[in-house]
Amino acid sequence: MAPVLEKARPIRPSSRPTLAPSNVIATAVVVAFLVAGLWSVQDLGINIAAIAQSADNAVAFLARMFPLDFPPAAELVSMVAETLAIVFLATSLSVVLSIPVAVAAAQATSRNRFSRGAARTLIVLARAIPDLVLAIFFLRVFGLGATAGILAMALHSVGMVGKLYADAIEDLHDGPREAAEVAGASRRQQIVATIPQALLPQIIATALHRFDINLRTSVLLGYVGVGGIGLAISESLRVLDYQRGMALALVVLGLCIVTELISGTIRQALLGGHSSASRPKTWVDRLWSRTRASEAATDLQRISPPWNIDRVRRFLAAALILLIFFASVAKVDLSPRALWEGLISLPETLALFFPPSDGGIGSSVFEQLLLTFQISLAATVLGALLAVPIGVLAARNVVSNRAISGFFRLIIVGVRGIPELILAIIFVVVTGLGSVAGTLALALGAVGLLSKLIADSLEETDIRVQEATRATGATEVQIFFSTTLRQALPAFFAHVFYLLDTNFRAATLLGVIGAGGIGFQLLNAARVNQFDVVTYIVGLILIVVLAIEALAMWMRKTVR
Repeated sequence: MAPVLEKARPIRPSSRPTLAPSNVIATAVVVAFLVAGLWSVQDLGINIAAIAQSADNAVAFLARMFPLDFPPAAELVSMVAETLAIVFLATSLSVVLSIPVAVAAAQATSRNRFSRGAARTLIVLARAIPDLVLAIFFLRVFGLGATAGILAMALHSVGMVGKLYADAIEDLHDGPREAAEVAGASRRQQIVATIPQALLPQIIATALHRFDINLRTSVLLGYVGVGGIGLAISESLRVLDYQRGMALALVVLGLCIVTELISGTIRQALLGGHSSASRPKTWVDRLWSRTRASEAATDLQRISPPWNIDRVRRFLAAALILLIFFASVAKVDLSPRALWEGLISLPETLALFFPPSDGGIGSSVFEQLLLTFQISLAATVLGALLAVPIGVLAARNVVSNRAISGFFRLIIVGVRGIPELILAIIFVVVTGLGSVAGTLALALGAVGLLSKLIADSLEETDIRVQEATRATGATEVQIFFSTTLRQALPAFFAHVFYLLDTNFRAATLLGVIGAGGIGFQLLNAARVNQFDVVTYIVGLILIVVLAIEALAMWMRKTVR
């Protein structure tokens, strides 16, 4: 029997791909974030008319600010040295504390799931608790002075430094550790023998980056009694001595920019060496390569490490770090007796902070917490509007003109060098006490952070996709929107929510100087010794910070 041919069925056009539910939710979150940010800008009264009305205040402020009144050279050098000593000791302590925490948090070095979870939780909590709160606690324990600031910045820094170290450990190639394991090394021997040397560039680079951040933070901690140039600024502005206060603020600005440039150069030298292989070599490079090759040939016959140029450089760097460490300890005049007495009284001090209590101002605390969140939302939206075009124009693979991209990179470095505290002080004087000053300060400060992140994300996109699109005859604008921006879009959303997280933490701190938000109530509670109220406020801040961080982590995983 002949086979029966079925009648051909018409081919239906394929339906359009549907968005995954997670992408729909992520889109709704982004829209809600944008709407809430614009509402916050309007509700806080931030508009061109309000800013224009402050023009007279700005002129009056400039008239009272000049001529700048710098302290005598010896006094200024002493204040700067004390500030740098506090920051150096805090950063060094954070590195020492972060390394074991990172080893316990990294999956490559910790097989125990419980220890990994505990270490990760410790890192998150260290990031979530503001260093100002830690400084208030340690000032109660150890009294006024540098000790409280060193411990506060060190413990808070573990949140960032420990996380970056843990991520760096997990990114290391596992071959050397596996070779040590095959050779019969124990788990501890595998970690000690293979990880420190490979991780050393990342350890130093992250420490330098944290040094920059802690330098800015040290100025704010001066408002609660930590020594250094921040304390001198707070004392000057408390008596409305703008000539001395802004002169010291200008010194801080110079310090921040110089340390940013120096640490950036060192970080680039440490972490950017892998990309040098693709660059054409000069006769100096070839001579250096031959010298290194001859040293390597000689080293094959040695068992102990040779005293070559690299080892001499490492030895001198270690000696310099030790010298700075002892000089810093001598400068801040740490008292072992005061430390011991503070530790003995620690249980009594902790009893002052627990149990938490709203002190009868619970409704006011919640209002200020909402205001703080509004400030962070408005600052993030306004900061993104300013930062996106600057970041795009600073990306070297988007703007072919090196002069233009270099100019905008210089703007980013300059803005990043200005501590938010100094911006907030200026805006408080110009616009008055309240949320407008804090929002404008954070929005302008966001340009330095978000613009750099956007520019770096654009430069890290796959240029092969861009070249393929260019080969089809696409214009540069079409290439940017169809390939470059599309690749960098997930990173952009991650950066914006990271900025929201950062702005909320900063908004809680800027309230100390009257820039709006819950920080003002936090400081007042500490001043009148209502430490149970301090704990209550810190608990609420912690909940909001963890919620924002969880949302940011979910957005990073969802938006691909």
